[in-house]
Amino acid sequence: MVLLGIDIGTTATKVIAIDAEGRLLAETERPSALRSPQPGWAEEDAEEWWTNVCAAVPACLRSAQVNAEEVAAVGVSGMTPALVLLDAQGRVVRPSIQQNDARAVKEIEEFRSRTEEKDILQRTGSAITQQSIGPKLLWLRRHEPETMAQAVRVMGSYDFIAHRLTGAFSIERNWALESGLFDLHTEDWDDELLALSTISRTWLAAPRWPAEIVGEVTKDAADDTGLKAGTPVVAGSADHVASAFSAGLKAGGDLLVKLGGAGDILYCVSEPIIDARLFLDYHVIPGLYLVNGCMAASGSIIKWFRNAFAPETDYAALDAEAAALPPGAEGLVLLPYFLGEKTPLHDPLARGTVVGLTLSHTRAHLFRAILEGIGYGFYHHLEVLAERGLRATRARVTNGGARSMLWKQITADVLGLPLEQIARHPGSSLGAAFVAGMGVGAFRRWEEIERYIQIEGVVEPNLTNHARYREFFHLYRAIYEALKDVYPRLAGLAS
Repeated sequence: MVLLGIDIGTTATKVIAIDAEGRLLAETERPSALRSPQPGWAEEDAEEWWTNVCAAVPACLRSAQVNAEEVAAVGVSGMTPALVLLDAQGRVVRPSIQQNDARAVKEIEEFRSRTEEKDILQRTGSAITQQSIGPKLLWLRRHEPETMAQAVRVMGSYDFIAHRLTGAFSIERNWALESGLFDLHTEDWDDELLALSTISRTWLAAPRWPAEIVGEVTKDAADDTGLKAGTPVVAGSADHVASAFSAGLKAGGDLLVKLGGAGDILYCVSEPIIDARLFLDYHVIPGLYLVNGCMAASGSIIKWFRNAFAPETDYAALDAEAAALPPGAEGLVLLPYFLGEKTPLHDPLARGTVVGLTLSHTRAHLFRAILEGIGYGFYHHLEVLAERGLRATRARVTNGGARSMLWKQITADVLGLPLEQIARHPGSSLGAAFVAGMGVGAFRRWEEIERYIQIEGVVEPNLTNHARYREFFHLYRAIYEALKDVYPRLAGLAS
């Protein structure tokens, strides 16, 4: 029996094949492009995701040396809550608007002024922020009326792929919850918020649990992907939730730091924790929740820096240059708000900022300041959790950045936590494949995910460096507080 997991990520579409005994058979990926046509915008081409799926699935099956008849089920994960619009014929009407897009500033303020913020927070589990779907839909209604005139469906990234595979319309519960349009207590769409967003219930499918089978691969999708028609497809999961689960977060106090294109930090709890500074997610395991911090940009800043200032240099060389410098990058502090900031600030007008530059600083100083600034962003979340009495009992680190020993070490030093690294962790795609297995009965217990997890080492924090970084963290916070009223003026001049 083979299970397939597809992950629609910010920088790549990934496909993984596993068996039910704990073996990873093969994985493939195809690159995808994040576009920012205007400051604060973040968009992707949903058709590119589908093209990638159609190429990566058969490549994965070939690499695993299995045929389509052996695939028992497919699960999909993806960025949340990306916004994809379809017309009546199921065609994509514009590029997706990503979860870290910061264009709907005025609409966010309008939502806040026309509702009771504390009430909305309690109803939906989330504050009204740049991640919220409603303000983005309102922005589209005002700025792209021709788009909204065509649209009849709204969904997320992985819901779109599930639709292309099956022809069915579904929305997984975490997209619903993070959209800000879903009532956590009634477990239904909120009509007041839908009206403010200028859409009706007909635009949205009923929310489904991750392991629910939403349909079967159609003949057309089978022709496109090489899968067998009739293969079950489950609702899937938000990428960060699937990744947290596949990293072993399954008990209260478990913490995961994801060093990806955006920075995620997730904390497992048995009861919902509602805090305006953080997001709340359903765990894939019923009865558990994840308190979720998500920074709008982290690894994407590293990629931007290399492409803009060191295109002929590989990341290992940049790491080596930065590793030779002391903690604090000799007086540089970077605020990683290159796409505004999501949690815990919820400030779409914040901007990337470097303080302390002198003529003695080099690209190595800037590169180290980026890694440290991202670490300060993670530490800011630990402070918020500590205010709620939540402290990590175990911490793990995953995603592409975990391949960098320097980035891992700086993160451990800033957080002051030992970070367990998972060997060859494929991330969200593994979680999606396991969820598919639960959907068709390949597994009986969620704890069986442990078959796929192997800890290859622990990055111990240097506590002397941690004390030093705490001093810089206080400056990091003070810089934002000093500039938070300047950023809107700067944005106004730029536009």
